[in-house]
Amino acid sequence: MSFSSFGFHTDLLAVIHSLGYTQPTPIQQASIPEILAGHDVLAGAQTGTGKTAAFALPLIQRQMERNVDNGTKCNNEGNATGKKVRVLVLTPTRELAHQVHQSFVNYSQKSDVTSVVAYGGASINVQISSLNAGCDVLIATPGRLLDIVSRELLDLSTIETLVLDEADRMLDMGFITDIRRILKQLPENRQTLFFSATFNDDVFALSKTILKQPKRIEVAPRNAAATSLEQLFYEVDKQRKAALVAYMIGSKNWQQILIFTRTKQAADELAKELKKDGISTAAVHGDKSQGARERGLDDFKTGRVRALVATDVAARGLDIQQLQYVINLELPYNAEDYIHRIGRTGRAGQTGLAVSLVSAKEKYLLKDIEKITKEQFSTQWMPGFEPNLLNQNEGTSSKRKQSKKALRAKALGQGNKNKSKASKGSRR
Repeated sequence: MSFSSFGFHTDLLAVIHSLGYTQPTPIQQASIPEILAGHDVLAGAQTGTGKTAAFALPLIQRQMERNVDNGTKCNNEGNATGKKVRVLVLTPTRELAHQVHQSFVNYSQKSDVTSVVAYGGASINVQISSLNAGCDVLIATPGRLLDIVSRELLDLSTIETLVLDEADRMLDMGFITDIRRILKQLPENRQTLFFSATFNDDVFALSKTILKQPKRIEVAPRNAAATSLEQLFYEVDKQRKAALVAYMIGSKNWQQILIFTRTKQAADELAKELKKDGISTAAVHGDKSQGARERGLDDFKTGRVRALVATDVAARGLDIQQLQYVINLELPYNAEDYIHRIGRTGRAGQTGLAVSLVSAKEKYLLKDIEKITKEQFSTQWMPGFEPNLLNQNEGTSSKRKQSKKALRAKALGQGNKNKSKASKGSRR
């Protein structure tokens, strides 16, 4: 099958070919015809398999057809200076919103289809100005979108297609209330698309309430890692993890490494330690300004820094096709986040290596990962960094002092609001 078999406009096909796309991926083959036909879609596929193009390309095609048929363009208030927003794409993070927007820009470069991105941490006035100029597609995070709507600067009643990209992540981050508020602003007669690498019970429950006879598309087992990805697990004491990370990077001469931590504090501390070891490093997390986050990501992509330390805020929005190495300094409290972390490597058929460092207290988290991936992983020791067996008892207690949910809420900063400011340092 080729992209021309979808009936795309010749200009859109020219762009697709110029970007080096030769044949549609399985998720694209299955999704594009259904979207072009106007069906609701519930789609899941391994990360790095072309999910964004799977919904962006057919939506651009439909907007190209609409703009040609209309002949004139109207803005969201109905005058002749812009366009009505027809497509709304919701994403959980700023990074992913930026990435999806860039994809729309790239795919529509030979057409008059325009897109605007809106997210927190950046000037809302600039984003409002762009919206006032008119656009066909709006990519936004839920909070910023509601901010704009509350100022009565955007009418969502013109939306014809809603896309929830990484819907499970939005629910996991507590956006369910915002999503429901947004849904009330949208017309009932619309197309709704769910796209994600993983689907949990909450996503299926939400999908049943807002999708109408959806076409369910799943081109790979749920919550599976890419087959081109090698996964290694090293047992190591918590206090020696930073040293082991530095040793692996230096001894193996790795040049581009993405490292995940659970908290902002851990990200900053590891970045500081790696710099001491002579490894150029940047940290990206929620406490960084949007400008600082973008600079860190850009420095990493261009090779100006060798290692990027990030919390899960970057797990869904970082797309580097040639990234080979991912290290989990700490296992995530949410097993599905593990899939998204390691999915930053081994993309689009490329080989990749994901290394996870497991302390005694984290062994129950490894079991959760095995359960969701339906795989059994063997842990090993790195010579010179063997764990202290006297500490193993800490991870074998049958009675947990705190539930996994409580631990994860603490890491996300969702615990007791009356905690001291010192506790805020452990937030993600």
